[in-house]
Amino acid sequence: MRLRVVLYCLIGGMPLTVAALGAGHFTWWWLSGILFAASFVPVALFGPRKASGQFGVILPVFLIVTVLCLWSEALIFVPSYSQMAGRVLVSSAVMYGIVAAVLALLAVSLRLSKPGEPAMQHRPMVSAAFMTLASGFAYVLYYLVFGAVTYQFLTKGYYPEAQQAVARLGIWFWVIQLGRGVLMTLAIVPIIYTLRMKRWHAAIAVASILWITGGVAPLVVPNDLMGAALRFIHTVEIFTQNFSFGVTAVLLLRPKPAHDAEKPPATSPVAV
Repeated sequence: MRLRVVLYCLIGGMPLTVAALGAGHFTWWWLSGILFAASFVPVALFGPRKASGQFGVILPVFLIVTVLCLWSEALIFVPSYSQMAGRVLVSSAVMYGIVAAVLALLAVSLRLSKPGEPAMQHRPMVSAAFMTLASGFAYVLYYLVFGAVTYQFLTKGYYPEAQQAVARLGIWFWVIQLGRGVLMTLAIVPIIYTLRMKRWHAAIAVASILWITGGVAPLVVPNDLMGAALRFIHTVEIFTQNFSFGVTAVLLLRPKPAHDAEKPPATSPVAV
């Protein structure tokens, strides 16, 4: 099984190396792909058993967390990014769609699926909707606290126009962040509800997916917008935000299992 998981990561990382044909850094792109694949190992092991199901739970994470959210953040804080934003959005969506398809096929062809926990309990639809919104607000809180600390002490010099950009948007900046939080929650809902793992184990797995797909893997590749130091700072910052957010989302959307209620009452021993 370990060898198959290693193959899943190594082969699953190869599609991203296509980007190296134009941008260079073949090894870094492959490492990025390996990190992406490694983050989805819990999904391959304990997620949907069919390739279509694997694709259905992986694709939203790529399109929303990796593509849309990072794209929108760069659009706000890096003025020069707007010149190539449209091209980057489309090309990234296509590339990560291919990666999602490859990972889904690998999970099935390598027969990685393992027995897991019984079917998970779901919240009623109305309750789940409120919890999704609450998760979005939790993201705004983590973004505000950890983002502000990182900006004040580490990244202020890198983004001289950040305060003006936020001021121009006014309240809409926080509406955008709330929207990102809700969208990211919706992106991971399929994983949360199909992952056959214990509640806290699922929380750690989903939080890791959000951190790696929304931070570590995209930032490991050198680029013209950020130097190595800034990429490292953002990797740590996104850990504080996305990992905390992922744990919160799972705990909100997956109720505690009612094991105690399902067990028959214990009988007292009878003295002989």
